[in-house]
Order: sequence, then structure tokens, then C-alpha cells
Amino acid sequence: MVDRTEAAPTEASVRRALRRAATGRALDVDEASALLTARGAALDELLRVAGEVRDAGLREAGRPGVVTFSKKVFIPLTRLCRDRCHYCTFATVPHRLPAAYLERDEVLAIAREGAAQGCKEALFTLGDRPEERWPAARRWLDERGYDSTLDYLRACAVAVLEETGLLPHLNPGVLSWSELQRLKPVAPSMGMMLETTATRLWSEPGGPHFGSPDKEPAVRLRVLDDAGRVGVPFTTGILIGIGETLPERVDALFAIRRSMREYGHLQEVIVQNFRAKPDTAMRGMPDAELHDLAATVAVARILLGPKARIQAPPNLIEGEYDLLLRAGIDDWGGVSPVTPDHVNPERPWPQLDELARHTAQAGFTLRERLTIYPEYVRAGDPWLDPRLLPHVTALADPETGLAVEAARPVGRPWQEPEEVFGGRTDLHVTIDTTGRTGDRRGDFDSVYGDWSAVAGRVTAGGVPLGAGDLAAGLRLAADDPAALLDPAHEAKALALFGADGPALDELCRIADDVRRDAVGDDVTYVVNRNINFSNVCYVGCRFCAFAQRETDADAFRLSLDEVADRAEEAWAAGASEVCLQGGIDPKLPVTGYADIVRAIKARVPEMHVHAFSPMEIVTAAAKAGVPVKEWLLQLREAGLDTIPGTAAEILDDEVRWVLTKGKLPAAAWVEVVSTAHELGIRSSSTMMYGHVDHPGQWLAHFRVLAGVQDRTGGFTEFVALPFVHTNAPIYLAGIARPGPTWRENRAVHAMARLLLHGRIANIQCSWVKLGDEGTVAMLKGGCNDLGGTLMEETISRMAGSGNGSARTEEQLRAIAAAAGRPARKRTTAYGHAPA
Repeated sequence: MVDRTEAAPTEASVRRALRRAATGRALDVDEASALLTARGAALDELLRVAGEVRDAGLREAGRPGVVTFSKKVFIPLTRLCRDRCHYCTFATVPHRLPAAYLERDEVLAIAREGAAQGCKEALFTLGDRPEERWPAARRWLDERGYDSTLDYLRACAVAVLEETGLLPHLNPGVLSWSELQRLKPVAPSMGMMLETTATRLWSEPGGPHFGSPDKEPAVRLRVLDDAGRVGVPFTTGILIGIGETLPERVDALFAIRRSMREYGHLQEVIVQNFRAKPDTAMRGMPDAELHDLAATVAVARILLGPKARIQAPPNLIEGEYDLLLRAGIDDWGGVSPVTPDHVNPERPWPQLDELARHTAQAGFTLRERLTIYPEYVRAGDPWLDPRLLPHVTALADPETGLAVEAARPVGRPWQEPEEVFGGRTDLHVTIDTTGRTGDRRGDFDSVYGDWSAVAGRVTAGGVPLGAGDLAAGLRLAADDPAALLDPAHEAKALALFGADGPALDELCRIADDVRRDAVGDDVTYVVNRNINFSNVCYVGCRFCAFAQRETDADAFRLSLDEVADRAEEAWAAGASEVCLQGGIDPKLPVTGYADIVRAIKARVPEMHVHAFSPMEIVTAAAKAGVPVKEWLLQLREAGLDTIPGTAAEILDDEVRWVLTKGKLPAAAWVEVVSTAHELGIRSSSTMMYGHVDHPGQWLAHFRVLAGVQDRTGGFTEFVALPFVHTNAPIYLAGIARPGPTWRENRAVHAMARLLLHGRIANIQCSWVKLGDEGTVAMLKGGCNDLGGTLMEETISRMAGSGNGSARTEEQLRAIAAAAGRPARKRTTAYGHAPA
């Protein structure tokens, strides 16, 4: 919470902050707040500095002196809302409307009129989840077969694409990670104003957002981050003059900057001034003064930097175009020759000729852009779904990414792109001979985000250890191992994770005794084959050395016949299971995952298909626009037997952000595996450790797994996965450590046996990551399973593992023998397999 009692900035503090800004120094909250008070000559200097920052950014972007706008239509899909913002006239009540929503034909009529006049953007604006407040909204959706407002929005967006060619920009308010995933394929861009980070304006009676659940700043900040995780080109901004203090206003800009740096997805930041409206609770509130707006725009430009695209709505500035251009904007937002601004209906948009004239008078050229900004048009993946690519490329200049102003939208099918197979399809063999082409992707410096921001999010890994806790922990491990998960025994559990020397030997001995009591002496393994059907992926996980761009030398895609051929070869070699995982390939069709399973089952009906990580499942379900449960049912019908519990990494969202840009929140991983278990689709469970994590996070991870197992009983095994660092981007960037130590490997495997005792009977060690000698040691410290023969393995090998990609049954039996134990072949679900 920002302190609201501090003294107003002095002239000296303004001058000092101006000097720092002029020399490119970083500003803190106090300095930025001081600049917001600049007036007269100080304001002129502030605008000059901000304008220079903007100009440098436009030169770097290859469009010096260009100010942009989007030619759009405004589609108010519904004016009902569950929130009660005290300044809003857009939201209303059912009896004041002819219907709760615009009908599909009404939406298309607006879009067609816009297309006829050369508009290229369809701005969908609507209230947040009105069906949760208004029975009339719920009835309207039910009568037309829609589960929610977002389902109807998605359907309308597809209709606009297919029947008019306009590009949807969606403003539906607060969205979850999974909802962003579902909407991304139907809209090149989305948006939500942050407005403010001042929680008191939401929580205190009389505040402008009091009684509005979707206006809680923490909720809206989560949306900004989730949009970044999903890779949505996103618009946000602040609303000034609603009762916030100057430091609170600056705090909101700092929050936007943080999200922008971490994900690179904020394509545009709007600085909008409050304008009081009649018939609202805030009708007597004074409008935000235009010099205040100009100072805020300038401070936003200085804080957000030259790469930011900053907008001020031209219909809210009382003709002060030159003032806002001097302040550092480079965009006028959406302007419509067809529809009014339904949020500010009393303030019409300027005519485009007038806007161009005022822009030229200030020394700039006005150019039309699309709803998705040029940088994201040119980048393509991962920002633009392949199903939208034909619609966008038909309207975009391929050189600049700006709009082709003479282009007219034409409806086009919203469909999957044509698949292209091939590439380095022998990588599963040649990875062990010629190896990978290079140690990193060509887009290493951009795809993973701002490495300095990543480094700043890594938390300290040390856990204080006490000798008393260690001794007590060993006693508890011997007497009641699963009790170590109890928060009351957290200090003991953490002490055991830090055990070394004789204490570590004792920990491993206890774990092996527990293993013997739980599952006996047999060391199990499955005869299987890994099949990676594609390594094309643009998600940009920072630990992954497997993913490639489509144009990279090591990229490949297998056809359905090639996948089935490998499954048939595996069956002929004695395999009972194929394990399939791939990159999040944007060109894999919606039916692709089920098609792969069907192809295998058609060729080898008795083969067990163990396939698709939770990340693959949730992404595919979102792409198809169906719930995860429905998607899993389709896969089960196609023949899917079980799923791997990979993509878990560490089930802590802070660690997951550092490792993966938060590609799959921990709650989403839990939802997928829990839903699978409820449908009778069992899974493994995993933990990848030894990178930017620490024992406290390991313990929390095991608690999550235990909780899922208590509810579903669906985990077949736990697999500890030591981080392979050699070619991992996050290691090459100097942020991750070089994998776990030998001591940590022993401790983690032993603790897995103890912490999961009574819940998950089978603890697997990975010979791919540990090597044969390391695997033998883990078998002596609580493990009972070797995993599979694999036959091929490229994920760990691309990361730099030096332990090969296949083992024969004889080699696995030899590893068991070296540990002094018998070996036994098993099925995927740990049944006895025929010898």
C-alpha cells in the first residue's frame, strides 16, 4: 500500500528528478511522483525528455516520426455487468436494454458496415460475466445454447472473422489463464485496463470500485501476467483522476512495467483521463486536468521506455493533440467512422482527416495499424495463432507490420493451416552420433524474455538446518515417514533434505527399508519406446533445450504414418508401451492428438498409449474451445490409456515463472491430472529439481502430489528428474545452477520414498539423467523402478545428457543386479508383464 500522507513534492525535488530523467537514470516512485506535478517550464522540459525517448523508440522500430491508429468498429456485445463501477455509464440494467446481448446478426451487421468503410478492427467491449448477476443474461444465453458470455463472445469472434474478415480485439474484462487460452485462437489481440493498483479504491466504501469483484487490483494484475504466460498481445493502461494519489498512480505504471519486462506481451499502454458523466455516483468529481494527463503520459513514457507503445484517446483531450504528442504518445488508439465510443458516447471521435492534420502539424505522419501491433505481426509465432494468420496477413504490410490502408477485409475460413512434415526426423538416432546443430536457438536473446528480470525473480535457496531437527527427522522417518509431510514437522523434513555424510547414509538406509516393506525387492521396468512427434515449439520455456523453431536446423515433425511406423517397430521389438510427447506445435491441428492415438491403435491395437503432458492437453483443449474433461474424453475414446505427469517441474508458480514464463500454472497442472484420474486415465507424477529451486519448494511440491493422490488415487509412480543443465537456456544465461549435486540426488530420491509412503508405492529413477552408476545408487536409497527401455530419447539428450537414449532389457537387468536386486518386467500400470 502506498503511503498517502507524505508531503507534496517540492520544486527542488522536481528539478532533481528532471535531471535524472534527462540523463537516462532510473527513477524511483518518489521521483516519478514528483514529475507528475511539473508545470510551466518544468512541464515543458519533462515533455521534451519524454518526446526524445519516444522518438528513439520509433527510430529503433524502423518507423521514425510515425504515429499510429486503428480503424475500427465498436461492438458492445452486452452492456450488462456484474460490477458496479461508480463512474461508468456503459454498464446498465436489463430493463433499459432491448435485449441482454446483441444477436449474432446484429454483431455481423456492425462488422459488415465497418468492412465496407475500410475498418479492419472489430472491438468487442462488454461487461464482466453479467450472467452471474443478472437472470436475464443467464436466460438469454441458455435459450441460445451458450454456457457463458465468453462462449458467446468466442462464437461471435469466429463469425466476424469468417464472414467479414475484420480482426477481433476482445475486451471482456477479467479472464483466467484457461479462458485466455480459449480466446487466443479467435483474436489477434485482447485487452483490459489495469486502471489502478490502489486497493483502497476497491475495498473501501465510497471508492470508485467498491462492490466490483473484477476491479480488485491483485486480480487484474494476475490477468496481465496470465496474458503474458499465454502469449497474447495485450493492451492495458491506467485511468487517472479517480481518487488515486500520485504515488499510487506511479505504482500502477511500475506494475505495468514489471509485467511488460517479464513477458514482452504488452503491445500498448493507454493513459486515460477520467471524465465525469451524468447519472453516475461520481458525476460531481472534477475531470482530470489536461496538463495532469500530459505529465502522466510523459512519466509513463520515461518509465516504460522507448519500446513501449503509449496511447491517449483523442476524443477525451479537448483538441490538445500537440500537447499529448509532445508528451510522448505514439498512438491514437482505435477511431471509428461507423460507431460511437459506447464508453464515452458524449465525446465523438475526431474525423480521420482532422486527426491526420493535427498529427502532421506536430511534425508526425499518421499511419494505420491493425489491432495487433506491428512488432507482433512481424514476429508471428508465438503471438499469433496459425488460424488467424491468413486474416492478418491479408491486411498487413509484410515489411512494416502496419496495415495496408487500401486493403479491404474479406471473410476467410477460420481453419487449421496445412501441416508440413519432415525436417530432421532422424534426430532420435543422430542425437547420439552427430548431436545437435548448435547449443542454443537463434532467437535466444528474445524468446525467453528479459534475462535480467528473470534473474531478479530467483529466490534464495538456503534452508537453515538444525542438528536437533536432523536427528528428530531421522527418527520420524523410521517410525512414520509420511508424517514428514505434516506442516508441524516441516523443520524435520527440511533438515532431511539437507542431510549429508553419515546422516545422508542413514536417510537412504531408512528409505530403502521402507521401499522393501512397501514393494519388495523387485526392480521393475517397462519395455517401451519414446516417440517425440514434433519438436517445433514457440512457448519459450527457459529450461528446455528440446524446442525448436520451424526453420531451425534441428526441427522436425513426424507424419501420422511415421508415428505409427515407430510404434509398430517397437511392438515387433517387444515393447508394450509407447510414450508420446512433443512441442506445443502451433500447426498441429485440433484433431492432431487424437489422430496420433488412432493411428497407433489402428496399426498396433494392443499397444499401450501413454501420451501427452498436461501442458499439451490443456493447450489442445483451449485450442479446440472445449473443457479439459471433454478433451480427455475424446482422447480416451480414441484409445489413450494413460498420461505422463510431466510439465510439473516444481509446482510453485514463482519457480514456474522463472523456468517457463508460467506456461502452465500449478493449479492448471493439478486440474488436468485430477480430471484425467477421475475419468479413469491414470498418470505418473514427476518433479524436476536442481535449477532455481530450493528444498522448501520441493517439500511443497510433494504436498501437492500427496493431496492429488488422496483425492484421486490416480498416480502410478513418482519420477524424480534431475535438471540437465548443459544446453538449457536458463543455465546458458547464467541464472540456473548446473543441476543438482550428488548429495541432493540421493536426498531427493530417498525423501520421495518417505514423503509419499502409503500414497505412491513406486519411486522411479531416471537412468537417462543419472547414468547407470547413479541409478544403482538410487536403487539402494529407496527406488524400485527403472522406467523404460525408451529405444529413443531426444529431450534429455538435446539438453546435454551424456547417458545415451536407449537401454536393452539385459542392460536394465544388469543395473538391478549391480544393486543386488532381481529385475522384473512390468506393464505401464505396474502389473506383471509376460516374460
